[in-house]
Amino acid sequence: MSPRKGNLMGVREDVKILDATIRDGGLCNNFEFTDEFVTELYKANVKAGIDYMEFGYKSSTAMFDESKFGKWKFCKEEDIRKIVGDNPSDMKISVMADVGRCDYKTDFLKKSESVIDMVRVACYIHQIPAAAEMVEHFHDLGYETACNIMAVSQANSDTLMQALDMLAHTNVDVIYLVDSYGSLYPENASDLAQKYIAAVEGTGKSIGFHAHNNQNLAFANTIETMSYGVSYLDATVQGMGRGAGNCSTELLLGFLKNPKYNLYHILKFIEKHVQALKAEGVVWGYDLQYMLTGQLNRHPREAIDYTNDGRADISEFYKTLLDNH
Repeated sequence: MSPRKGNLMGVREDVKILDATIRDGGLCNNFEFTDEFVTELYKANVKAGIDYMEFGYKSSTAMFDESKFGKWKFCKEEDIRKIVGDNPSDMKISVMADVGRCDYKTDFLKKSESVIDMVRVACYIHQIPAAAEMVEHFHDLGYETACNIMAVSQANSDTLMQALDMLAHTNVDVIYLVDSYGSLYPENASDLAQKYIAAVEGTGKSIGFHAHNNQNLAFANTIETMSYGVSYLDATVQGMGRGAGNCSTELLLGFLKNPKYNLYHILKFIEKHVQALKAEGVVWGYDLQYMLTGQLNRHPREAIDYTNDGRADISEFYKTLLDNH
């Protein structure tokens, strides 16, 4: 086993925090954030020392009806600039492009013409060849690139190693370990993280971790993988994200000892804006139905339906999951 990097009191200069509140949180409210919410989150992230802020998806307007989603499903250049201008801050701007769900050859400007700094390509393991092609396209346009391989908890180990080897030979900057189903524990999350790190040894590439909180382990898994050398850490304010949500920014900022991070401004934002969102009825976070899909290592869609239907028969839901397992 690899030695841990640093200790609880040390500062790791390689660690970067990426705020995914608008992107993953947008899955909770159809990306219907007000400009005020996004602007104030941008300002809070800058003051808090967050390294990257992901504004949402760059989805295909040919595949998705713009009238049915908020604008952060599409992240048009003019909409981002309305919030950040030319982004005079040190914080970088990120967007996500899903394999098969974006028009990446036509919808992205050259980096020199865009306020976006990083494009994160999201894919399932069987889509790695397509993801690699997208990564090279974005690299050629001048962007920083990441590849987020989703649902690796269900991936065959040999296939995963082949995928990592393929990506190690691309120009990707960061490869993300993604716990899509919130089914990982610190032991197997750190074991996977070490495999990812070994796969890119000597390439100059970094490894990231994106957690889901189905078993109340998003924060624990994030800091465990970090302790073995993962350096890009995804977080969202109050854990706002699909289903059980993600690793909470406030937990991560409270844990990291780097003086460049400042928790106060995130707390102020939560106080003024996130609590209002919850009061409006936007729902996310740990709950029994998400725990069950996490324990069974499956997509949370059934738990999301259970939540949306206002059901309370959790034992019956569990029985149905077991029947369909």
